[in-house]
Amino acid sequence: MDYDFLRDITGEVKVRFSMGHEVIGHWLNEEVKGDLSVLDKVEAAIAELKGSERDTQIVGHEYTLLLADDEVMVRTNQLDFDGDEIEEGMSYYDEESLAFCGVEDFLQVLEKYRSFINTYR
Repeated sequence: MDYDFLRDITGEVKVRFSMGHEVIGHWLNEEVKGDLSVLDKVEAAIAELKGSERDTQIVGHEYTLLLADDEVMVRTNQLDFDGDEIEEGMSYYDEESLAFCGVEDFLQVLEKYRSFINTYR
């Protein structure tokens, strides 16, 4: 999972992830938008789940995080649809709408994102 932190022309932080994990960058760009209290909430939820069999979800405007003890799933909220809506022989492309990663990798991304934001404040 490769990613880059950038500042656009307006100074806003943008995150880009490698293929297969793009939605994590979209989540950071759309749901977090530099608001480190969102990261605090996510990190607290992950800490609460550690060592348990439970999971929890954090639903945002456009993206949802599903957190478990060992895995994080990020998906677009628009991914919910019935398979009957697709024409026969067609499939839905969801590579940029759904991603999984380990909790430790996700926490490392959040730490680096927080550090990048704090460096330029």
